[in-house]
Order: sequence, then structure tokens, then C-alpha cells
Amino acid sequence: MGRLFGTDGVRGVANADLTAELALGLSVAAAHVLAEAGSFAGHRPTAVVGRDPRASGEFLEAAVVAGLASAGVDVLRVGVLPTPAVAYLTGALGADLGVMLSASHNAMPDNGIKFFARGGHKLADELEDRIEQVYEQHRTGEPWERPTGAGVGRVKEYDEGFDKYVAHLVAVLPNRLDGLKIVLDEAHGAASRVSPEAFTRAGAEVVTIGAEPDGLNINDGCGSTHLGLLKAAVVEHGAHLGIAHDGDADRCLAVDAAGEEVDGDQILAVLALAMREAGTLRGDTVVATVMSNLGFKLAMEREGVELVQTAVGDRYVLEAMKEKGYALGGEQSGHVIVLDHATTGDGTLTGLMLAARLAATGRSLAELAGVMERLPQVLVNVRDVDKSRVTTSKELSQAVTEAERELGATGRVLLRSSGTEPLVRVMVEAPDLEQAKSVAGRLADVVKSSLG
Repeated sequence: MGRLFGTDGVRGVANADLTAELALGLSVAAAHVLAEAGSFAGHRPTAVVGRDPRASGEFLEAAVVAGLASAGVDVLRVGVLPTPAVAYLTGALGADLGVMLSASHNAMPDNGIKFFARGGHKLADELEDRIEQVYEQHRTGEPWERPTGAGVGRVKEYDEGFDKYVAHLVAVLPNRLDGLKIVLDEAHGAASRVSPEAFTRAGAEVVTIGAEPDGLNINDGCGSTHLGLLKAAVVEHGAHLGIAHDGDADRCLAVDAAGEEVDGDQILAVLALAMREAGTLRGDTVVATVMSNLGFKLAMEREGVELVQTAVGDRYVLEAMKEKGYALGGEQSGHVIVLDHATTGDGTLTGLMLAARLAATGRSLAELAGVMERLPQVLVNVRDVDKSRVTTSKELSQAVTEAERELGATGRVLLRSSGTEPLVRVMVEAPDLEQAKSVAGRLADVVKSSLG
């Protein structure tokens, strides 16, 4: 698998790349590293462990729980809940560590492990590197220090997590959602119970699709990566809007009343103006990644909102927000972080806040999202290539330079290796869609030929 930790934890095909042995070993290593860093000083540590509905999550959860308990960590099992719920509960319950088993938007055969530090924040890169190093040391023969007797961790089911998290979501809303009809696509994922309950408690009339997880159907033709069913359902039911989550519900995309997609950039723009109006957009600044549409940047400039851009990955957005104390940030993919109420991207919270803006203003989602005009953007995922060479290939560098010269100041090119999948992403923006497609296609061919 190369380096185990990507931009969003450890991820791979369950029982092939991500085995029970690896899950157990990483959990033990995480416990040792956090103890070494002083996170458990003076008290008996506790961890919150949750998962999405994937079938493989059942045995991987068992391995993680066994690893933590064998290292002397008490475990609270919260069951199937969204990633942001596990992060929230880690902080709300005063736990020393949180672990989420999910591969987010990936297909069902994949799974992943995400660690959260005290307070529900993602682990720093250096801690992840140290966990990997310690895991390797012990995998190759160095014995673990193991507690015995009363020193081993105890495992308990924590059944109040669902209600505690939903109550938190509803409590932080600026206003109720009465009068709104909303279609929710849960991707047969971790928010299949949480999201409908939260929207209903907030006053909305809710229609749900993709909310019958069976362990095998997560993200299968539905959710934020497949909006077709949601678009049709919103129009069919005459809803004001639709909300789509991914498998672990840390992201949110939307659909307006006419069935048109509203992406993460547009959602971020709507929330930025709402928060500025409410006086909660600290520094009148929003944080986004280099993948954000150029139209988002232009809209924020026009509205007098500062934009700080980071590398791709919500962890880097969060780092920039925490460093400067900013309140709002996110990604085009729908990871939106409202730092006053969440420590990570929270798709249910994002959807609730977007709906609250509709209810408060009486305006349609199409009208609100019209604050920015998306420039034509083409994204091509190139698989079966050596993504580690994307920044070192001279042939590819030359092709990018030529493409940028062709586009001039009216467009841009971005190539990056995925942090969660074995592929290279080619993104091209241009004033004209056909030009964007043409340039992206040519660059994708060079990626295949030079990195294949």
C-alpha cells in the first residue's frame, strides 16, 4: 500500500489491503503513540469507535476494539454513525481517542480507518507518521508492552450517541425549517437514520431515498457521487431542495427545485454570506482548496469576502482555519467545516444550515446559489498509473505548461495524485466547456503515457 496514511486516514480494499491484522496493529500503535505523546497522562484512556454500514466494518471494528482494549484503552462502541458524529462524541464525551471505520464515498469493497485525537480533531501528520513507524517496528518482531489483569481495556456499548448527536445538530441551527419539503439521499450509508431524524426534528417535511443500508449497497448508484436519483426525486415530489450525503456523511451536495446540482463551492458561498450577515464569519474570510472553481473565487472577491486557499483535503482546510481562527471552510466535493459547531466536515450539519438559509430568506436555492457562476470545469480521473511520479515527470510538466499557455488568464490546470484512491486527477477550467474537455483529454492521455 506504500505509505499507509493518505489525506484521510488509511484506506484500501477490505480484507486485501486493509486486513483485520492491520486494523488491530494500527490501533495498538495509535494507543502507544498517543500515550508516548502524553495524551493519556494521569488517567485511564477511553476511545470512541464507530463505523459506516459496510459489511467489512463488522470484522474491522472487532479488530480495532480488540487492539485498543489489549493496549489498556477502554472502548465505547457507538455503532453505525457518521464520521462527524464520532468526532463530535469524541469531544463531547471527553474521550482521548476516536476511531471511525469508513471508506467515505468509495465503493463497498473498500474500507478505511480514521483516527481522531482528544476533542475530535484529526491527528496531525507527524502523529500519523509515528503510528505507522511504531506499527512497522512491532510488525517485524519488536514485542508490545501489554497490560494484564485489571490493566486491560473494557468494552461498553454506548447507545446514547445517536440522540446526543442529533440533539446537537438541531440545537446549533439559527432557525427552524418549517415549511420546507426536502428530499434526502443517504447513500445507504452512515446517516441513514441520523439525517432524516435531524431534519424532521428541525421542522422540515422529509422524503428519504437511499436510506436502507444492507452492508453491501453503500454508495451504489446513489448519494453525493450519483445525483441522478436525487434530481428525479426532488422534481417528482415538488421539493424545495434535495440533500445528498456520501457513505460516512462528512460531505453534502445539493439539488435545487428544478433538479439542478448545487456543488460544494456554491454551498460554501451561500453559507459564507449567511454567516457574514449574522456576524459569525470571523475575519470575513472563507477557506477553500485549490480545486475550488474560479467562479467561487470571483464571487467572493465581488462580495468582499477574503479567500484563503489550501492544498486539497479537508484536513488542510481545517489546519488553516484553526491556525487563523476562521469559522468556515470547505471543498468543492461538499466537505464543509463550520468550526464553531464541528471539528470536521459534517454533511448533515451543512445540509441543515443550507436549508435554514432558505427558510430564513424565503428565497429559492437556485437564487441563493446564483451568487456565483461556475466556470466550465472538467475533471478526469486517470487510473492504473504511478501517481507518485505526477510531480517529477518532465513530459507531463511540459504538457501542463503548454496547456496553461493555451488557456491564458481565463482558465487553469491542476494535476494531483489522489490521497484516497490509486489515481491521478486532471482538472481543467476554461471559459468554454469544449475547450476544457479538449485540454483535459489531451493531458489525461499524457498522464497515461508518461506514468503508465
